[in-house]
Amino acid sequence: MPEPAASVDPVEAGHIAAPPETDDPATASAAEHEVGRSAGPFVQYPSQTVGPFYGYALPFVGGAEIVPPTHPDAVRVHGRVLDGAGDGVPDAVLETWQADPRGRRVTTPGSFARDPHEFTGFGRIPTDADGHFSLTTLKPGATSPSNAPYLVLTLFARGLSHHLNTRIYFADEQAANDSDGLLARLDPADRSTLLATVDGPRSYRFDVRLQGERETVFLTYDGLDADTGSPSGGA
Repeated sequence: MPEPAASVDPVEAGHIAAPPETDDPATASAAEHEVGRSAGPFVQYPSQTVGPFYGYALPFVGGAEIVPPTHPDAVRVHGRVLDGAGDGVPDAVLETWQADPRGRRVTTPGSFARDPHEFTGFGRIPTDADGHFSLTTLKPGATSPSNAPYLVLTLFARGLSHHLNTRIYFADEQAANDSDGLLARLDPADRSTLLATVDGPRSYRFDVRLQGERETVFLTYDGLDADTGSPSGGA
């Protein structure tokens, strides 16, 4: 994943003409108008001039603990976010959404709440200096007969002008995965990039690869599926 480009003054770079110096308000107004009109595709938008603040402004206390680690049914999902060179991305933020263990979509308000008696199904997890992340949650149930259990994953990171969407399925749910509508549309190599593998007791490993070999399959959501009411993904 490319590093962010160095900051360049658009006036010095010749992309935007500097307004002439003048004390006449009428002349100044006309000059400013010409600058704005000549800027064309080089106009800066708020998303270019502010942020990103992913690594330190979005995470909140307890965001990685959808349930406490001491919960009897808690599972750990962890891994790394890797760029095209295989290096960890140190300031990414991941958000996860999921159904509860019975496959019910959660409607409890207060996604940021961390109450062991209320399961909101939402997590927000920053990566560390090596690009590693870890969350504690409950394994979701299938939301319909045509879906295997999964977590919805959204990724924010430097170098991305738009966030990325994908899913985390569980490799030990083979029968359900075989009948999942989205996984069935993928060839085996691509399908494997969406599977979290067992790497210990109640622990799953899932790496997100932004580019290169075994790049993670990312999804676009074009609308709602007519049969399930779920977002329909396009790989």
